[in-house]
Amino acid sequence: MSDQIKFDDFLKVDVRVGRVLEAEEFPEARKPAYKLRIDFGPEIGIKKTSAQITKHYTPDTLNGRLVMAVVNFPPRQIGPFMSEVLTLGVPDDEGEVVLLSPDKDVPIGGRLF
Repeated sequence: MSDQIKFDDFLKVDVRVGRVLEAEEFPEARKPAYKLRIDFGPEIGIKKTSAQITKHYTPDTLNGRLVMAVVNFPPRQIGPFMSEVLTLGVPDDEGEVVLLSPDKDVPIGGRLF
């Protein structure tokens, strides 16, 4: 079993649902990736991130898609790009990322609990 955390520690991680507004190629990235602009609603706003999700997704299939992301990590420089949130996914059998997303349409900005 992995290290256990307290419930209060879990509550510190702010995971929200957002809608991808724009996805574009990120040719400067070391590994194939996209740059995403995600709308998390009026409380958080629009944030940028990069994601290594090119195996299962194209920019066209990402636009308008609901995704889950950690919104309270500090920004991180990825090459020439500043990533503001961490989009969440899990690896498939080949180690390629599959995005986590709600299976129903929910309001953007909703917090995971």
